[in-house]
Amino acid sequence: MLVVGAHGGLGEAASLACTEAGATPVLLGRKVPRLNRLHDRLQATGAAPALYPLDLEGATPDDYTDLAARIDAGFGRLDGILHVAAYFPGLTPLEHTDPAAFARALHVNLTARWWLTQACLPLLRRAADSALVFAIDDQARTSSAYWGGYGIAQAGLSAMVAILHAELARSPVRVSGLQPPPMRTGLRARAHVEEDDRVARVPAEVAAHCVTLLAPEGRDHRGRVWAPAEDRAA
Repeated sequence: MLVVGAHGGLGEAASLACTEAGATPVLLGRKVPRLNRLHDRLQATGAAPALYPLDLEGATPDDYTDLAARIDAGFGRLDGILHVAAYFPGLTPLEHTDPAAFARALHVNLTARWWLTQACLPLLRRAADSALVFAIDDQARTSSAYWGGYGIAQAGLSAMVAILHAELARSPVRVSGLQPPPMRTGLRARAHVEEDDRVARVPAEVAAHCVTLLAPEGRDHRGRVWAPAEDRAA
């Protein structure tokens, strides 16, 4: 199981939950000290996680091809990818957004996710049942003013889920999106004042939804962007 953005709030919680469910995670991220701490924490439980330091902003398609080859050589299989890495510099009017920051938001949140996925699809296809899960922010919120390149990328991710599902519907690869409820993470803190943010949940409470989508039970959400909070409200 490849967790992209493993050292983030949801990434760390999901890595722990997936390990508890019996998966062997490959922990991908750019912050090596935090990856090492997570690796040691998982190893202390008897798990055997693998580390893969990589900066999505600077990685090329060849880097992702190399990633897939290393996973194949080390494990001989790949049963799922969880995309939870994200870049959000803060709320800014599009008119005043730095062009480099805009390009970075689109690349890290959308293009890099696809490059990595494309490189790993042959491995995912070889599994009897595999899952490709994209964390996608609530578009009712991120399509409003000031969300910039990050908000545009979220709309693109929803389209990617729909297109990939249509193309892979007859394959073993299940494609879905997860729209997490508001969580107490560094990303959310850039848009909300923490002491006034009473609705946010800790990522550990959301990690179980990641496990559901990655596991065979996720077939019920195939082709969907699943918003568990909305299901409970219904």
